[in-house]
Amino acid sequence: MDGRTSGSSRGNPRAVWSVVCGILSVAAIPVGTLLARQLEQVTLLQSAGSIVIGALLGWVAIGQSRRARERLQITLGRAGGEGLARVGKVLGIVGLLLAATAALALGFWGLLSQFAE
Repeated sequence: MDGRTSGSSRGNPRAVWSVVCGILSVAAIPVGTLLARQLEQVTLLQSAGSIVIGALLGWVAIGQSRRARERLQITLGRAGGEGLARVGKVLGIVGLLLAATAALALGFWGLLSQFAE
């Protein structure tokens, strides 16, 4: 062995997953919009499901980041991944904010379309 304990040799995979989920959260709404523009079968209103996906992935990214930081505390920092956990949390928050903004835009669009008829 190289002096590391078996607990720290695994690293901190939750920190990595927080970044992956954060990136997917930020990308969900633009990908849904792009699909609506490229595919004739998908309308912009149907692509609104990407808002829910983005919000859920944002929450998962924040949760994984929190668990990664807990692992850091338990292993006294030997697990590593502190920077990744921080980036994952920020990406998760950005994903949640994008989802909230898109949901508000969709709600106002629906409200305005009711008055336009």
